[in-house]
Amino acid sequence: MPKILVIGACGQIGSELTSKLRETHGKNNVIASDINYNNLDVVNSGVFEIVDAQDYASVKICVEKHQIDTIYLMAAMLSATGEKYPMKAWDLNMNSLFHVLNLAKEGFIKSVFWPSSIAVFGPTTPKDNTPQYTVMEPTTVYGITKQVGERWCEYYNSKYGVDVRSIRYPGIISWKTLPGGGTTDYAVEIYHKAITDKNYECFLSENTELPMMFMDDAIEATVKLMQAPAENISIRSSYNLAAISFTPKDIYSAIKKHIPDFEISYNPDFRQQIADSWPKSIDDSEARKDWNWNHTFDMEKMTSEMITQLQKKYQSSEK
Repeated sequence: MPKILVIGACGQIGSELTSKLRETHGKNNVIASDINYNNLDVVNSGVFEIVDAQDYASVKICVEKHQIDTIYLMAAMLSATGEKYPMKAWDLNMNSLFHVLNLAKEGFIKSVFWPSSIAVFGPTTPKDNTPQYTVMEPTTVYGITKQVGERWCEYYNSKYGVDVRSIRYPGIISWKTLPGGGTTDYAVEIYHKAITDKNYECFLSENTELPMMFMDDAIEATVKLMQAPAENISIRSSYNLAAISFTPKDIYSAIKKHIPDFEISYNPDFRQQIADSWPKSIDDSEARKDWNWNHTFDMEKMTSEMITQLQKKYQSSEK
């Protein structure tokens, strides 16, 4: 069994990825780490370490202590939060990646997963069916760090043979964890507000179409990529990944079928400009060809699952 370290395991994607990896590889073989104990489900379900992703020594000590061979680097400051704290976003997102890549270069670990994002694209990128190889001129600090990170990943692979693999995540939707400061967060918040308040004020305009994905599909893609034979991985920067694209108006209509009295209003803020710079849909044919990626959740299936699970969650919390 591989020995895995998840850095940023208490975050939105990191927490569910940790759970999946522990199911697959055993809880003693997956070390969860973060800078604090914010997610007690993660902390209490297996081995947990406090690790500062920006501190090389902190990461290395954990790697050596647990004889880690694979790192999933999920720690990052996302798009909306990054615009408020640009230098903090740069430092966290870049320093943590260099630390992990250098540990691999120096032979302390064998493989790395690092998530990129559709934020690498910008207003000059083709918006419909955005190709794998295209113009990338990101307009956010988060997008800049992801674009630069992709170049470094490919560099470390070609120069030093580091087995680093990456996915450009679209917006991720989950009922288990709250979003963490991204521009696509509305697509999670809207389900919560539909159940608790029966109304939602959206920070994007009604026709803002963006690529999205249900969390189960995102986790499945991550695991599938890392399990693929190295010879199948033709892209060492980051793979385009897609499932569904929709607008706030689309998701509102889907929720109305389950909660007829739900209402929505629109009050675009600074995140609208970020969303306007991103693609509407993504061409992920390379991922589907190289490692047989395929999504399973469409809008209706995702909405049904989100509402069912969140209703259970809120009912349980009231008892």
